Amino acid sequence: MKNIIGLLVLATFFVSCNSSNKKEKNSYSKVEHTSDKSDHPGKKLMETNCYICHSATAGHDDRIGPPMIAIKRHYINSKTTKEEFTEAIQAWIKNPNEADAKMPGAVKQYGVMPIQHFPEETIAQISEYMFDIEIEQPEWFENHFNEERGKGKGMGNGRGMGNGKGKKLGMKQTQTNFEDLPYGERGLKYALTTKAVLGKNLMGTIQKKGILEALNFCNLQAYPLTDSMSVVHNATIKRVTDKPRNPNNKANTEELGYIRDFKEVIANNEEPKPIVKKMDDKVKVYYPITTNNMCLQCHGKPNETVEASTLTRIKSLYPMDKALGYDINEVRGIWSITFDK
Repeated sequence: MKNIIGLLVLATFFVSCNSSNKKEKNSYSKVEHTSDKSDHPGKKLMETNCYICHSATAGHDDRIGPPMIAIKRHYINSKTTKEEFTEAIQAWIKNPNEADAKMPGAVKQYGVMPIQHFPEETIAQISEYMFDIEIEQPEWFENHFNEERGKGKGMGNGRGMGNGKGKKLGMKQTQTNFEDLPYGERGLKYALTTKAVLGKNLMGTIQKKGILEALNFCNLQAYPLTDSMSVVHNATIKRVTDKPRNPNNKANTEELGYIRDFKEVIANNEEPKPIVKKMDDKVKVYYPITTNNMCLQCHGKPNETVEASTLTRIKSLYPMDKALGYDINEVRGIWSITFDK
């Protein structure tokens, strides 16, 4: 089971070089690492697509994948070029498997990541940001990595990747007051933090008790957890869809239009952007919910990716279920976030 669900977000980033026709040959040792560059597009994309499982601020019991700094350290040494880094990540994402893993310890702990799909431009920008900038790391990481390297498991001297002095660099960045963000980013933060809470609890249930118990979790706990995040953010947070499992998640006419729009964006392999609708004293933000391999265990094709026993449990819990038949990287619904201006 772990090989199906683990390392959720190593799949959510990276791939090829940017749109430039010139191939980068800069060695890592020549790159500037002390600059903040908080406006780099890769920073925001990494936070959006990767931090749900690879955040440096997650506690030990909350982690469902290694922090991003660990991925960087295992893929880059003093001789690695940006092109080599990008190509290595691209190869892994195209075919994640235990035999080719550069992080066998992480695979053992979290399992092999599920295949996911993101625009190459998005992945390239995240790769560039990770390669060029000193990214945040947990306080425990430096000692952990040095110990691992001392046992022969590391990637070398990690030249240019920080000596521990910058490990709190990104912490200030992650503690941004969401109310100070533009409306689209603010709504997205509310959605992603809620997704992180649901994902952590769901995957923990799957790992410990299996898919059938995870269905019970969704049936009983998904709404209370979402409501609790609404209280935390002082917002109304909902998940709606055109193919509901729970009738309470059925999208209205306006939301169905946004779902169609996001389906077109994803089908064109483009990076989705939040849809923002301003009202007199409120703001509504919409963002897509897409499928990966893990989702297909309960939302895929019957008797193919969804086992017969799972189907039986679904029908018993949700007699009117319509949330089946999905493939990877399809829009299963949208986040609907409402908050005060």
